[in-house]
Amino acid sequence: MTAHPHAVEKLQALVRIPTVSHRDPARVDTAAFDDFVETLADLFPLLHEHLELTRISTHGLLFRWAGAAAERPVVLMAHLDVVPVEGTWQHDAFAAEVVEHEGEQVIWGRGTLDDKGCLVGICEAVETLLAAGVTPAQDLWLSFGCDEEIMGTAARQAVEELARRGVRPWFVLDEGGAIASEAFPGVGAPVGVVGVTEKGATSIELRVQGRGGHASTPARMGPTARLARAIIRLDRSPMPASLPAPTIELFRRLAPHAALPLRPVLANAARLRPALTRVLLAAGPETAAMTRTTFAITTLSGSPAINVIAATAKAGVNIRVMVGDSVADVLEHVRRAVDDDEVHLDVIEEDAASPVSPVDDDAFRLLETTIGEVFPDAVPAPYVMMAATDSRHFTAICERVYRFAPFRMTKAQRESIHSYDEHLGVQAFLDGITWYRRLIEQVS
Repeated sequence: MTAHPHAVEKLQALVRIPTVSHRDPARVDTAAFDDFVETLADLFPLLHEHLELTRISTHGLLFRWAGAAAERPVVLMAHLDVVPVEGTWQHDAFAAEVVEHEGEQVIWGRGTLDDKGCLVGICEAVETLLAAGVTPAQDLWLSFGCDEEIMGTAARQAVEELARRGVRPWFVLDEGGAIASEAFPGVGAPVGVVGVTEKGATSIELRVQGRGGHASTPARMGPTARLARAIIRLDRSPMPASLPAPTIELFRRLAPHAALPLRPVLANAARLRPALTRVLLAAGPETAAMTRTTFAITTLSGSPAINVIAATAKAGVNIRVMVGDSVADVLEHVRRAVDDDEVHLDVIEEDAASPVSPVDDDAFRLLETTIGEVFPDAVPAPYVMMAATDSRHFTAICERVYRFAPFRMTKAQRESIHSYDEHLGVQAFLDGITWYRRLIEQVS
């Protein structure tokens, strides 16, 4: 922990700034975002002195570190915004305390995992390399978004800026996977999962309208009851499950590290797709989500008063579109499942799954090699990322878009993202800085 003695303090300082994104611009604390950008400049003076900075959108940052060559530029990504604090936390979400937790020192707070840990890790790696007089072999771009958590426009604008400059990245690396422990039943080794694609994020609203009226004279199948029936029907009608190619490759790589009864099954995953799919569906929500498009009912609205029948009832549905499914297929599935012409389907936003980036490729092998060097106990493997990241926009200018956060994460830590008690181990954070530094050093 001596290689970066002040890195933890830098992360603490930035976690303490509540850069919370909201879809309603009036609710955004722009002063917090201003403070973050200014504090970042204070904490990383060499980076700001030697790298060219282009401001993107309101608070997005696009840095260029000129390399010895520019034929194969690399983009490292992170975002500075966080989601609101929910639930009951053991320690204040924005205090960024370093505490003892389960036998190790951890940094507690919103954004430690998603995604200020990556942002500070990248910046610290660059800062120390600059201090050592290093010039990267290729141009290095740092793209830090400011509205990732609301699926905003900053990343898209960064892509437009790079395209305007004629930049075609060799590869792009954003948040996503991790050195994940307890990731797969029967596999004891941690897995360095690298997202080679991500599910599409599509949101719809189910809407039912009616006359409304006084609650003392309810009619059968009013808007709220009809909406409730639609929700139950959709919940009971999952999309078909399957295993895409990245998941098959993941299992092939895990096979030598699995418990003996599982080894032949995983090694022959391509031939045993139906059986493996059933196993994943039964193993819990994290693995089940690897097999199909998912529907999550997230928001509900109805009557403004308990004694008033709703004139309009709405339910928000967040859909994660699986590789191989189209948005059109998914919307048609919803209509068939609900099977009610009185339930209107409004598309709020739509995004298909991202193209699959290559695994048998020098860029992916560089990520693998660096994982093996810094985390020798981990099994590097591709996977389909469940969540959406800013990197999906970069597929417009790059065919090698990967998603990996170089931090050890337990299952509990992964579950804390967008939830409560988010925290990052101090040693895990410092190892992540080392990983970013070694990656930059080995780009050629």
